[in-house]
Order: sequence, then structure tokens, then C-alpha cells
Amino acid sequence: MDSKNSNYYAILMAGGVGSRFWPVSTQDFPKQFHDMLGTGDTLIQKTFNRLAQLIPEENIFILTNERYNDLVFEQLPNVTKRQVVLEPAMRNTAPCILYAALKIQKENKDAVMIVAPSDHWIEDEEAFSNNVKTAFEYCESNDALMTLGITPTFPNTGYGYIEYDKSATTEIKQVSQFREKPDYETAKSFIDQGNFLWNAGIFMWSAKSVISAFKNNQPKLYQLFESGYSVYNTEFEDDFIRDNYEKAENISVDYALMEKSDNVYVIPATFDWNDLGTWGSLYDKLDKDDNANAVVNAKTLLEDAHGNMIRSKADKIIVVDGLKDYIIVDKDEVLLIFPKEKEQDIKKVLQNVKANFGEEYG
Repeated sequence: MDSKNSNYYAILMAGGVGSRFWPVSTQDFPKQFHDMLGTGDTLIQKTFNRLAQLIPEENIFILTNERYNDLVFEQLPNVTKRQVVLEPAMRNTAPCILYAALKIQKENKDAVMIVAPSDHWIEDEEAFSNNVKTAFEYCESNDALMTLGITPTFPNTGYGYIEYDKSATTEIKQVSQFREKPDYETAKSFIDQGNFLWNAGIFMWSAKSVISAFKNNQPKLYQLFESGYSVYNTEFEDDFIRDNYEKAENISVDYALMEKSDNVYVIPATFDWNDLGTWGSLYDKLDKDDNANAVVNAKTLLEDAHGNMIRSKADKIIVVDGLKDYIIVDKDEVLLIFPKEKEQDIKKVLQNVKANFGEEYG
């Protein structure tokens, strides 16, 4: 056991498909297992290492779909079978968080934990650790559901927002309400009001508090998973989960708990953050050449090319002339050349490709 606090745990969420990063991200090999930034580490490796600065490595649980089991062990060779929690079916975030929280509570009744997506970009990792530690210390002595909110830099319509109590002068603020993804005018008014943060989907709580919140707000879901408590962390757990997981409602933790509870608090994050949800958000985080082109892996000859996001396998030569603000991604037997402003449509394109050419392309 290392010297970090043994009551600190993490649930690293790594089950998503990341279809807006097609053709690099596919159902068999999603974005969290790729080195999207060209740094030498995949997103899940970066996230694991970031969490390990505060949390004992053996207390970091990876929550993912059954089909990604081998990828997890390949990319995180030091984790043990105990740490990999497999979902046999896609059921959104609430069921898997409850399941993992019950497992952790059975192992350590004093556990406090962070739930963190595996695919976010965070620049200042020390600031991240400090924010999480503040939250943990609060959650150890208070019945609280906490989240980290990101101070908005522009009226983004792609994120949900967290509205907090304006009168709060402390670092930890009571949440008034969660707001769905707004239209542009509403997003602008949120920013003008000054007490709205982006919802980054990063949560902290004690095992005790989150399980009690599930019991109060989602009794049916709670009963389903609580009925397996006696077999959690034993050889019989897999059978119980295989037989029961699919019965769980498909519901997000935001909707299941955060929007319904009155003990929700937020810390405005002190680190720079990006959810790396689209090629455009990746482009924002990469170094650019003099013409604002961002290149990952490729060798390029660029003429009259501006503002493009270009990615290929290592050392592929890509020649671009006369393109502005395009996504150009070369991956095996798929080449995507697509306007950046239409990047939200990549999901639709993927459906068309699968329908016309077969599932193996997605």
C-alpha cells in the first residue's frame, strides 16, 4: 500500500464509444484507448496517471464495457482483475456508478471517491488534485454530493450548466439547479449572470452518501443492485451481474441523483479543461502551425491550407492544397474529409457508412 490516503478511491469511466471521433474512434476501439493528442499516452493512461497522483493506484477502479476488458489490461498492465468493473450491457452512468459504489463500500465503509471520465484533457494536474482533495475532505465529514464545475469561457450550447447560489462566498458552493444544454441566447444569459458553470461530469462523494442518495431517489435501482451485496467482491459476483445488470433502467447519474437531491455542492475548478468530445475540441488543444493547422502523426505538405485538423497514422505523407477549416482523418480503410463547422454531423455520417458499407466500418 503506498502512502496516499487509503480511503481515497476513483471510478474511472471508460465505457463510451466516442462516435464523434470516427473514424479513429470505433465501437471496437473507442477514443479513450487512443493517443488522441499525440503525446505518447492514450487518454485512459493519462487519466489513470492523473488520478494516481492523489489516489492509491490499487484504489482506482476502471468501469467499462465487457468488450473493452482486454484493451484495459493491455493499456494499464499494472491493474488487477479486482479493479476492472465490467458492464455486460450499456445502461448509462447511474447503474454502473451504483454498482461500483456498493463494491467499494463493501471493501471500505469509509471510502470517498471521485467519478471521472476517461477522455478529458486537463492541463494543470496539481490544481485538479487540489480541487479533488478539497472535495474529499468535505465529503468525509458531510453528507454531500459534489461536482467540479468549469468556469465558462464562451456561451457553449453543447454542455449542461450548473447554477449555484450567488451569495456563496466560500470555495464550496451549494447548487441551485442543473440546467440542460441551452440555446445560444440562454447560454449567453447564463454567462452574464456569473453564477453558472459547465457541467464536466466529474463527481465526488462518500460511498455512504451516494448509496443513500440512490436509496432515496432511485429505490428500484438501489434494490436491484443491493440484492447482490452479499456476493460482491467474491467469485459469484460475475454471475449475479450477468443475470441482473440488463434489468437496470438506462439512466444518467445527473438525472437519477444530482437533479433530484438537495445536498449537491460544486467547486468551480481552478484548472483548464476540455472534454475532448469532438475533432474541433481536440483541434483547440493541439499546437498549430503558422496557418492554424493542427497535425497529429502525419508528415504534411500544406499549400493555401488554413485551420485544418489533420490526423493519420505515424509518418503518412498528407498533401493539402486549398482547404480551409476541414477535418482530414486517415485511418486504415477510411478517409474522412469533412468541414469542421459540421462536425456534430459525424455521428450521422457514421450511421450512413454502416448502413451502406457494413458495421465493421464503425
